[in-house]
Amino acid sequence: MVKFLLLVLTLILSGCLGSTMERKDSTQYDKGSFNQLGKLDQDRMADYEIRENIESLKILMLKLYKRNPNQLKKTTSDNAEQAVNWFFNGSHKWDFKQINNATDFKAVYQAFDSEFDGDRVLSLMTGLYTMLVKAHGDKTEFFITDSIDPQNLYNMARNIEISVWMLSTKKDEQGALLLLSNEMGGEIDNLSFEREFGKMIGRLDYFSYTLSEKTQRAITRMIQNITTGILLPFI
Repeated sequence: MVKFLLLVLTLILSGCLGSTMERKDSTQYDKGSFNQLGKLDQDRMADYEIRENIESLKILMLKLYKRNPNQLKKTTSDNAEQAVNWFFNGSHKWDFKQINNATDFKAVYQAFDSEFDGDRVLSLMTGLYTMLVKAHGDKTEFFITDSIDPQNLYNMARNIEISVWMLSTKKDEQGALLLLSNEMGGEIDNLSFEREFGKMIGRLDYFSYTLSEKTQRAITRMIQNITTGILLPFI
């Protein structure tokens, strides 16, 4: 009888715990958990910032494929959602033969090369993702022993601005944009791409300035004409 009561009590407690965990917001974290013991507040900020920016890249990649289905046909999938899931959750090393194994700066430039006949969406997103990770010291999770240079975050924000400019201006020989994104002049203007990129820039700038204050590492604010299309290097 005692064993039976203990079993019932265990099941009830397990159910309550499971229910509590399900209600917990996915953006929250338990500072008392083992994983969080080795983190400072700035590490948690870095975790949040890069996680949210990766989520923005997922949204942007899906939207770009839906606006540019001709590019989707050049990948391993004919479904935009499947392609995005494969990109972010696949067991690969970010070197895709479809885009000549290009990463970071090279991949972004390649996406807007009029002579490139591969998947421009895949090339652009690979470039942005690998640049984002490189700006964070080649990490996507951070602990007390890690160090992020705020200058790299600042430069990454500027690189996104340059990429957005290329996205909205680079055209082929017939005068058509190489990749479609925002839509103006129709019945309803679509500026959702600009807003999502703006969120990424805002997160990077805010965290770079905050980190600069905390670590007392000054940021060199570069005055650059984005129309040069030159991406900024990382330290």
